[in-house]
Parts: sequence; C-alpha cells; structure tokens
Amino acid sequence: MIGQDLFDALRKGVVTVEFTKLDTGELRVMPCTLNNEISGQQLDIKSYNTNDTMVMYGLDVNAWRDVKIDTIQKWYPGYPQDKE
Repeated sequence: MIGQDLFDALRKGVVTVEFTKLDTGELRVMPCTLNNEISGQQLDIKSYNTNDTMVMYGLDVNAWRDVKIDTIQKWYPGYPQDKE
C-alpha cells in the first residue's frame, strides 16, 4: 500500500515522489519530506488517515503540496535519481 509506507518514509527523511500532474498530465519528480528538521517547517502531521490525497513538503519548491495517491507512479527514499 503506497499510503502508509510513503507516509512513514516522508516522516523519516527525504523521499522522491514521481507522479502525474492533474493539470498537465506531465510526470513530476519531486523531492519531499514531512521531517521538520529537513524542511525547516513546524507542521507536525502525526498520522496518515486518507486513501486519496497526501500532503508533503516539496523541497525543490519550498512549499507544501498535496498529491493524489492514484497519480503516484513510484517513490523511493532519497533525492531524485539520475536518469541515464
């Protein structure tokens, strides 16, 4: 299940989420986190309790973003991997 596993990883550190943007249909590759020490934010999301949307802090845009779970293609710990 994407939701809880992704939520747990986001709380621990940096995660790259690859998802399809709803407005353009393009693939978005976003390094993000829910870890306050990494983001410099003070919001503490304590639990994951939805199956459709997840809030995360986009490190490349320095802003909060909400991502629909069903648009996520893949996610992995760390910053974006180089595409060779």
